[in-house]
Amino acid sequence: MKPPPFEYHAPFTVVEALRILETHSNARILAGGQSLMPMLNMRIASPDHLVDINRIAGLTGIREEGAWVTIGSMTRQREIEFSPLVRARLPLLAEAITWVGHRQTRNRGTVGGSLCHLDPSAEQPTVAMALDAVVEIAGPRGQREMSMRDFAVDVMTSALAPTEILTAVRMNAWSARHGWAFLEFARRHGDFAIVSVAVLVELDGQQRISRLSLTLGGVCRTPFRLRASEQALTGMQGDGIDLAPARRECDGLDAMSDPQVPAWYRRRVAFTLLTRAIPVAIERARRGRNPR
Repeated sequence: MKPPPFEYHAPFTVVEALRILETHSNARILAGGQSLMPMLNMRIASPDHLVDINRIAGLTGIREEGAWVTIGSMTRQREIEFSPLVRARLPLLAEAITWVGHRQTRNRGTVGGSLCHLDPSAEQPTVAMALDAVVEIAGPRGQREMSMRDFAVDVMTSALAPTEILTAVRMNAWSARHGWAFLEFARRHGDFAIVSVAVLVELDGQQRISRLSLTLGGVCRTPFRLRASEQALTGMQGDGIDLAPARRECDGLDAMSDPQVPAWYRRRVAFTLLTRAIPVAIERARRGRNPR
């Protein structure tokens, strides 16, 4: 299959790319192309202009900034996978990135492309939601920032305007002694996740949960934080934790449904994965496991 005809642009600066987006309607950004190119070939997307931002300097790199880790939007997933800084400060992301497609996918795929594509089953938006990420956006009116919670609007729909470019994402690094776990259920490795869960936990001196993040991917129309469960479970002892609040919240979710995977099944798998991931995260927090 072949893509529909389009005019190709390859700017060298963000300013040049923004000018193209502002002066040409029905334009799409090409980053890694792992999602967009199949959509073009299947005629799901039909842009009149394709703006390739691979030549723009300054959109790659991983750096630590206080309690945050900033990742340039054009940073390849393979670089994230092998980054010592990511393993040390964002072990949840390091664990989740290995579930993304296959090595060939991660060689080209970018963090910004995944966040903008916003497939509800994708691993990186789920982790970004779990880590209270902030996206950095460049547009005709200058720079702006937005929380991942506000950025994820709907299925494959972000709050990014047609004339804007996502330039970086900042993820909130938890303390060195936190625990984490990422689990995913798919028909086979490399397939899109049917359900994924991302868990972060910190314990106090009495081994009670002092901080908790529970996020589901592939269940709702965007990555979903189980905030009611987070609040209910905070303060509980890590040993023998009562997950009834999580079960109730999962059972009440407005889950997606299709002929292959009905909503009730997504809800059930979500809770099952939580029962497996939460103990792993708690045990890592208890042991103070730090990949550094």
